Parts: sequence; structure tokens; C-alpha cells
Amino acid sequence: MLNYFTKNISNIIKGQLFGENKLIKYLLIDSRNIISAPDSIFFAIVGENNNGHNFIADLYKNDVLNFVVSKLPKNYKKYINANFILVNNTLTALQKLAEFHRNQFNIPVVGITGSNGKTIIKEWLFQALDKDKKVIRSPKSYNSQVGVPLSVLLLDKSCDFGIFEAGISKPQEMEKIQPIINPTIGIFTNIGDAHQENFIDLNQKIKEKIKLFYNSNTIIYRKDYKLIDEQFNSNTHFSNKQIITWSTKQNADLQITNINKKNNHSLISAKYKNKNYSIEIPFIDDASIENAIHVWLLMFFLDFDNKNIADKMLDLSTVAMRLELKQGINHCSIINDSYNSDIQSLTIALDFLTHQKQNNKNVLILSDILQSSFDEKELYKKVAELVSKKNIDEIIGIGKTISRNSNFFNIKKHFFHSTDDFLLNCSKNSFVNSNILLKGSRKFQFEKISTILEKKVHRTVLEINLNAIEKNLTFFRSKLRPKTKIMAMVKAFSYGSGTYEIANLLQYQNIDYLAAAYTDEGIQLRKNQISLPIVIMTPEIHSFNLMIEHNLEPEIYNFRTLQAFHDALINNNKKTYPIHIKLDTGMHRSGFEKKDIDKLIYELKKHKDLKIKSIFSHLAASDEKIHDEFTQTQFTAFELMTSEIMSNFDYPILRHILNSSGIERFPENQYEMVRLGIGLYGISPSNESKLLNVSTLKSKIAQIRNVKKNDSVGYGRKGILKKDSKIATVPIGYADGLRRQLSNGVGKVLVNNQFAPIIGNICMDISMIDITDINAKEGDDVIFFGKDYPITELAKQLKTIPYEILTGISNRVKRIYFHE
Repeated sequence: MLNYFTKNISNIIKGQLFGENKLIKYLLIDSRNIISAPDSIFFAIVGENNNGHNFIADLYKNDVLNFVVSKLPKNYKKYINANFILVNNTLTALQKLAEFHRNQFNIPVVGITGSNGKTIIKEWLFQALDKDKKVIRSPKSYNSQVGVPLSVLLLDKSCDFGIFEAGISKPQEMEKIQPIINPTIGIFTNIGDAHQENFIDLNQKIKEKIKLFYNSNTIIYRKDYKLIDEQFNSNTHFSNKQIITWSTKQNADLQITNINKKNNHSLISAKYKNKNYSIEIPFIDDASIENAIHVWLLMFFLDFDNKNIADKMLDLSTVAMRLELKQGINHCSIINDSYNSDIQSLTIALDFLTHQKQNNKNVLILSDILQSSFDEKELYKKVAELVSKKNIDEIIGIGKTISRNSNFFNIKKHFFHSTDDFLLNCSKNSFVNSNILLKGSRKFQFEKISTILEKKVHRTVLEINLNAIEKNLTFFRSKLRPKTKIMAMVKAFSYGSGTYEIANLLQYQNIDYLAAAYTDEGIQLRKNQISLPIVIMTPEIHSFNLMIEHNLEPEIYNFRTLQAFHDALINNNKKTYPIHIKLDTGMHRSGFEKKDIDKLIYELKKHKDLKIKSIFSHLAASDEKIHDEFTQTQFTAFELMTSEIMSNFDYPILRHILNSSGIERFPENQYEMVRLGIGLYGISPSNESKLLNVSTLKSKIAQIRNVKKNDSVGYGRKGILKKDSKIATVPIGYADGLRRQLSNGVGKVLVNNQFAPIIGNICMDISMIDITDINAKEGDDVIFFGKDYPITELAKQLKTIPYEILTGISNRVKRIYFHE
């Protein structure tokens, strides 16, 4: 919580104040995350694809009265009681405010940079230190030009230790971040190829990253990274700094002497200041071991005794890098964030909960908060205030501590001393039509609650990365003019990814239109509180009354549907209604042809109740260069046909012809709107864009057996083994959408980063894979496609397209949505 007046802020950021001197407690950069509107100030950040100034009017309607802008709104005096601070650059202003705020605190601050491990190290340091110190740290992965100032502005008088991470993607970015964090202690995690595209080589990237530590007193890093070591030794900025290193190979301040991995634990032995020490951590992967040793060395530097350190390291828990959204029983949605619990991460999780619009009721199931240095009553008073401001309808508290403080919560509430107590006394049928957030510390085993509330428990799942969808959307927006609208395709279960879950995300991202195939799909979206305009691309005459009832807009592609929809409007007493005219410019699937235009204009003028919202057409081969000449003829035809229609009407009409590959390859033809489909879901039809993978189809090994040479596997004895083999059974079959054509070695899967061929015929519910040369065990993941095994490769094996694979995944496969 901040404590600045608008006049103070104006002076700090060298702005000009238009208005009164008001106390500010909260800072906003996202118009959708208002906590306390009258006490908030909105920084109108101008980005590549979004301009915060466009949301000022909506914020004002929602009682936000304080704004930092680089351009005053027209007639700004009409914003009664509003205060504006005018600056040259709102992002620079935000950074100046954060820099000033940081300088008010004379406390140890750890700054963490490097290619990987920043967030894990930050979170583990928080876990290790939080009971001894009042720690403020970066939320999630807030390490960018915007994220860093937002993180540092969280510092308040109660804290005595700060931990912030810093990431850069190009040169000269760290100069802006350094004075904001101004770390007294630095940790350089490692160096790798992440975000390498804007750097000449790794040396340049290291030189840029270490600028974070120019004013630090102490720097910690792993000496085994030769390039990092050389940079610190050769850079004169660090000649008078305290450099503390660790190594597994050479002399260092913390010399690792042995690492013994056993039973999912690692025993790490080392020498520090000529004494032998050891710690145990509940992880065995190399990345976790490296991250833990950084934490260990910092704890030594902070003068913790090793027994205390060892206890903390053994208690390190998995860092939840993502929230999971799943379908629940009784039309509920389950948000699972049950790995850790502190008030900062609770705030983030509650934001995600309140963004879900598919149900009107929001329920929080919260355990005791174990990671906090606040006094018990002070802590739960803060939690109760936060829950109230986020408009949560019901809280279920689990744990003795939160139960003791139930009086702070003034909403519908239930409290239980343990998870087992809750499971014994609370019926799962009491949860209906609700969005439910599970937020608990690991020891409370909230996975037990998640299991009973989930709709499906099939071990085969399709994971959908909501962050990747957001970033793919940002990529396509970067190809468009600021005023070009986007119609997002959510037909066919959003290409297999889900319906309202994806639509809700797109609604939150201010998409202009959604497009579904059939009326049933549109109705389902409306029932899940999707209020965006929805176009039905394959309207059926018998469903027109339902379309009108649910405010769905039809594609009109011939005179029969035009007349039928006009008749339906008369029957429903509608005077005007938006429609979307489909033109055939060469695909020859549906739509009005050039010869129909005169009659079309006549009919539309005759039927005043039909208002043309948009005119559009489909490109037949925009993804294939060989057909570019044909694509250009479609553009020409579209221009001529739309111009003729529009000249006969005196109101604005949107036009759209570009699909995903069209946006990539022909952005000059974007008109007033584009249709974004498969590209949103991470697949570039033209293979010209580096989109992020969205979907991962995975299952688990159910059983492993040894099968002799010449024995067969599966139905029809098609899988004859040429040698003694190790065969794994996986619970996924053609009823799940795994095509039978992949049988008998045609298809392959990823197991522990190695490919295993599918052996024998794929069954309805089960498939078999040959893992003879792979170190695997029952319960290990099996990846059918994903980030490291693109769906495009699977499509090649099947001689088909990714669309067919995605839309063919059965609804019995559980969808899990995650958001980092």
C-alpha cells in the first residue's frame, strides 16, 4: 500500500498536476484490477499494442479519479473531481516513482538476475527468510521494465528485507532497472540462450546483466560458469566489491564436495570457511540443486547457522509457477493454487478468480497462511480486508489459526481445523455454479479437495497455456493498426481447447468479437457470462429464434437465410438487428457472388431491420506462397464487391478477409477487422511466425512389462517384437482422439525427453509404447504433442493438418488451463 499525495507524486515524476492534492494508496496499470478506486492512481502506460489512455473513461465510470498521463483527455475538465498528472512518458514516470520509493528504505535488498532460476531462487529465499524477517519480494515473475517498478513499490514500513528479480531482453534495459532495485546483494544465477536474439553473444548479455550490481556491496554467483567469472574478474566496477562464489569443480568460497541423490532427495556436502557442512533438499534435478546452493550460500552470508539453514532447506517446497483452471462438478470451475500460501500470492490468485465470469458466485477455500511474519491477528485482518475488496461471496477456512480469526470475515463463512475435517463434514454437492479458488499451503494437502471437486479424473489431459494464448494474441496485435478490430474464432470447442475458458480470457483481453460455428456454441458462451458480440458462422434457419433470444449475430450467406432471418425478426418484434454478410471471392464454399450484389443491396434496403455489421470473405490459400496470385485476385474481388455494397448505406460497416496466415503475410489488407483462429492457439499456418505452444497432450505410464522376442503386442498381433523389449501401457486410445493410423511404429511419443515408438494397434482406451532403451517408471509422463514435440510433427506423421488433431481430441480428455 502506498502513502503519497498526488502533489508529491507529481513532484517526484516531474509532472504537471491538473487537479487537487489527494492521498494515494494503490497504483493501477490495468483497468481491470481495481481494489479501491478512490484511493488509486492509474498510470496510462503506452505499449506496443495497448494504450492505457484508451481506458481512462471506463476507469472514471468505475470511480477512479487519479491518473498519470502523457496526453490529457479531450475536454478533461468534464471529468469532475478527477486529477491528472501530465508527464512526457508514463512508463518513465512509473520508474521514477519506484526509484524514489526504493530510496526511502535503508534495508538489505537482494537483486537476482540470470537466464534461469530467478523466480525459484527468489521464492526459496522467501520461504527460508520469511519467519525471521519481514520480506517483500517480486510477485510471480515481475522482472520487466514494468514489473520491476510495480514490485519495488510494494515496499512498506513493515518490511526489513527485499528480494527482487530483474530480466532483460535487449541491451540498455538494465540501466533503467538498476536504480529501481538498487540491490545491496546480488545473485547471478547462470547464463544461457534465453532472449539471446537481441544480443551479439553471451558475453554481451552478461555485461548487460551485471550492470544490476554496479552499486551492490556483495555479489554471489557460481564460479563454474567461466564467462560469468571472467566478466566479474575483468570489470573494474567490481574490483572493490565482495565477491562470494560457489563451485563443484574448483576452489570457491563454498566448495561443493559431494551430491548424493536418493529417494527424491539430494544430500549436498560442502566446505565453507574450512568447515564441512551438509544440507538435504527434497529435489533431485540439477536445476533445483543449483538454485538451492545459491540460497544456501546467501544464508551463510547472512550469518545463519547451518543447523537452522539445513532445517529450512529440507522444508523447501515446490514453487507453483502457475495457476490451474479445471472444470469442476455441478458446473463449477476449480482454480488450483494449492502449493504455497502468503498474502502476496493470495492477491494474485484472487485477481485471477475475479476474472472468471462463467459463474456468479466466487468461493475461496483458504488454509492457514504459514509464510508470514505478521502478527496472527494483523495477518488475518489484512486477509479479510482483501477478501472483502475482491467481492468474494464465501470463504472456507481450513486450519486452526485461520479458524481462531474467523471473526474478521464478514461474509458467508465456514471453518475447519483440518483438510480431513472439511472432507468429512462438507458435502461436495454444496458447491454448485461457483468459481472456487483452492489456496493452501502444501502441508494441508489441498489436492485431496481438488480431486473430489474435479469433474474428470482421467489421467490423460490436455494442458492449455493461457499465458501463451495471451502472448500469441499480442504478437498478432503487433501486426495490426491500433484501430483494427479482432474477431477471435472459438468454434469447435475453441479448436479443442475449451469454450468459455478461452472466451473468458479473450473477453478479459478486450477482444472485439467472438465467432462460433453453431448456435448451440453461442448459447453455451452466453450461459457462461460471455457478453462480447458473437457471430454464428454456420447459422441454421431452425435456430434463428434462439439466436435472437441470446443476442447472437448470424452470418448471412444466401438469399434464403436472409429472408428467413428477416421473418424471424418480425416474429420476435425486433426492429433492427446486426448481421454479417458473407461474400464468395473464390473459395466457392458459401457466400454471395458478384452477380448477386445488385439484388443483395435491393433486399437489404428493403428489409430495414437487417443492419450490416460487417462484410467478409474467406481466403482459400493465404498460407501457401504458390497461390499468392490467386489470393491477390480474392483481395481485388473483395474490394470491388464491398465498395459497391457500402456505397449504398450511410452507416459504418466493418470489413474482414484476413485469417491467421493472412495477418502474417498480407497485413496491408487488414481493413477494419481481422479473424484470428489457429494462430491464437500457437500454430502458424504459413510457418512464418514464432508462436508459443499452447496445448500439450499428455498421459502417464500405467504399467510396464517385459515381453520376449517374437511375442506380439495388441489386437491383431500386429506388433511383433524383434527383440526382448520393455513395453509400457498408456491410458489413451482412439476414443480420446489418438488416431489409429499412428499404430505400429508410425507414431512416437516423448518419455523423459526420449522418443518411444507406438507398438501394436492403438486400442479404444489404451496404447502401448516401446521404452526398451529409456529409463522410465510407472507414473512417468508421456507426451503426445507439446512444446518439445510440436503438433505439426504429429500432423506430418498422419498426413493431415494440426486443426484436425486438435479438434479431434475427445471431450473425455480433461482440459487443464494454467496461468503463470
